[in-house]
Amino acid sequence: MSEHRSGFVAIVGRPNVGKSTLINALVGSKIAITSHHPNTTRSAIRGIVHGPDFQAVLVDTPGVHKPKTLLGHRLNAVVDQSMDSVDVVIMCIPADETSGAGDLYISAEIAKHPRAKKFAVITKTDLISKEKLALRLAGIMALAQGFVWDEIIPVSAAIHNQIDLLNELIGANLPIGPAYYPAGTTSDQAIEALICEFIREAALQDVREELPHSIVVTIDEFGEREEKGSRPFYDVHATIHVERDTQRAILLGHQGTRLKEIGIRARADIERALVAKIFLGLHIKVSKEWQRDPKLLERLGFGDNS
Repeated sequence: MSEHRSGFVAIVGRPNVGKSTLINALVGSKIAITSHHPNTTRSAIRGIVHGPDFQAVLVDTPGVHKPKTLLGHRLNAVVDQSMDSVDVVIMCIPADETSGAGDLYISAEIAKHPRAKKFAVITKTDLISKEKLALRLAGIMALAQGFVWDEIIPVSAAIHNQIDLLNELIGANLPIGPAYYPAGTTSDQAIEALICEFIREAALQDVREELPHSIVVTIDEFGEREEKGSRPFYDVHATIHVERDTQRAILLGHQGTRLKEIGIRARADIERALVAKIFLGLHIKVSKEWQRDPKLLERLGFGDNS
């Protein structure tokens, strides 16, 4: 019988390269929100993969980018901290884009962590032909600066292609150790944080480019009703913070129709996560320039971790 392996795996890459989608596929359930907008992920979300003889704790990091706000600087700090003391670093590189200065910068950051095994994972392979994929793979070797990739794996999380192989390779590269979490645990996120993320994901759907970065969600009230029924019932009241009155109007929609749609979408994901029925009350608040205000960032959960 083989010895049990366990460890931590950082998932890094430029914004919008499929990191959250990959994590959800590896874990086998939705624990990270996804969006076509860059920088959807804002914290180091942990997903837990349970293999037959290993347990991997996956850290989904914000996309590394050139920061324009105080929030941007703090997101980049989250990525740097996430790569410290991990056993494997997975760099996500999209198959349908060419690599440039952004990928070279991230590769140079990865090189600063010599202890970790280094995987290049080519994402979104279902979007290109096999011929173009072969050319893309040939260029990946050149991205490694001062190190050699331990594994180069093309995958498609959308159609679950080579996801099982990637999980096996992750398990094989972890050190011998015990399981950190009980069987069946898929994330160590607090349920309140997950609820906020589901609401933010619902709010991000179909919005204009400037709005996604201005949205953050906080929980005002979360509790279970005492009444007895076949399923638990929770009351959830949350605030969607934006930076300007015009953004509030966009999310509210004509006579509140858009906010109602956001609530319907979010409620489905929250009820699935809680395995319960919920009442979801949403409120929109203008918190002017919160991305640039240190005190507001602190209050909204983006403390200075530098």
